[in-house]
Amino acid sequence: MASLVKWARTLIRRAPSPPLRFPTTGFDTFPPQAVVEEEQFDEFKSGIYYPVNIGDVYASKYQILGKLGFGTTSTVWLARNLLEHQHVVLKVYTQSQESDDEFQIYDHLNKVNTSNPGYRHLRTALDQLVLPRPSGDHRCLVLKPMWDSWRDLLRHDPSRRFTEVLLKAGIKQLLLALDCLHTECKLVHTDIKADNILNELVDEGVLEAFTKAELETPSPRKFVGGQTVYRSRRFERPRKFGDMILSDFGTAVRGDIKRNHIAQPDVYRSPEIMLKAEWSYPVDIWNVGCMIWDLFEGKHLFYGDYSSGKAYTTRAHLAEVIGMLGPPPLDLLHRGIRSSEFFAEDGRWIADVEIPKDISLEASEERLEGENKAMFLEFMRGMLQWRPEDRKTARELAEDPWLNSP
Repeated sequence: MASLVKWARTLIRRAPSPPLRFPTTGFDTFPPQAVVEEEQFDEFKSGIYYPVNIGDVYASKYQILGKLGFGTTSTVWLARNLLEHQHVVLKVYTQSQESDDEFQIYDHLNKVNTSNPGYRHLRTALDQLVLPRPSGDHRCLVLKPMWDSWRDLLRHDPSRRFTEVLLKAGIKQLLLALDCLHTECKLVHTDIKADNILNELVDEGVLEAFTKAELETPSPRKFVGGQTVYRSRRFERPRKFGDMILSDFGTAVRGDIKRNHIAQPDVYRSPEIMLKAEWSYPVDIWNVGCMIWDLFEGKHLFYGDYSSGKAYTTRAHLAEVIGMLGPPPLDLLHRGIRSSEFFAEDGRWIADVEIPKDISLEASEERLEGENKAMFLEFMRGMLQWRPEDRKTARELAEDPWLNSP
């Protein structure tokens, strides 16, 4: 009987989709002097990018439908799993060992067995491939398609700021993701910024429209040394948005090992990292607090001299934090390898940067009023504490009264 049921299931299983045939003519080509996408990087000249072509099929099942983006370490492509009849994204890495740590992180994330509600807000890998090449193999991640990032959402909005409703919904999901990352996965993200927070793509029509556009109006391209460089194509705006997904774990590290190397986007850098003290999970919490100011207030909370057109410096950043939060506690300074560059033994500020006067969280917050503003600032103070141990955890912050108020 069991074999009969298996035979019946085999009969009704859908046959693989045939590969699509993409046009080999009818596209625009860039002139030789034009610099196209990844061609701008020195890494391209050394031949370490994999020669992906639209229409190619990898691992006998993933057909490339079009190019989504590029970077110094990878190119990103929309593809279709011909066996399982679903769209996926292929992130094809350059010939480099730098991706090894990221692949290990994705292996680790896929092994986490958790019912934590934040797990679904972490971007995990569906599959991993190795694409062979005579000059050296390339690694490839297979991921779920996502729409644009929070940074793109800001770009689309004329005000360049999140509404209070959107901020609360997004930050609540981000904190759930961080709770899972910290407590279940035992990882510190270290690079939380609007670029790395994506919107789940639940509108299948967007993916179909992308493919149709590539078939009817092939992407412009350039042929360089036997390799094709395509111009990326953007998704249309979905009719419906999904949840927030935290992505890009290339700089994530284990949280159960204390470390003191430099990390984080500079204006989001936490005090313990600036002072080169041992750090772990709470650096992500400080990072979220600083990012919220960008999303909601439309400005950095700290600039580190950027606002005056100068280059970022740690001493300028620390001076701003002192102006905003008051002087750091001595016990924190005693932990930092770099503390003596900025502070005397008794905690006095000795760096050659003036501490800003008449600044505060209250004065910097310009969008809320009354009790709502007071609750919001209390929420922020749970993240913006000098001592990492004084910051609230992601789980505690996710239960904050302001975040959960109507």
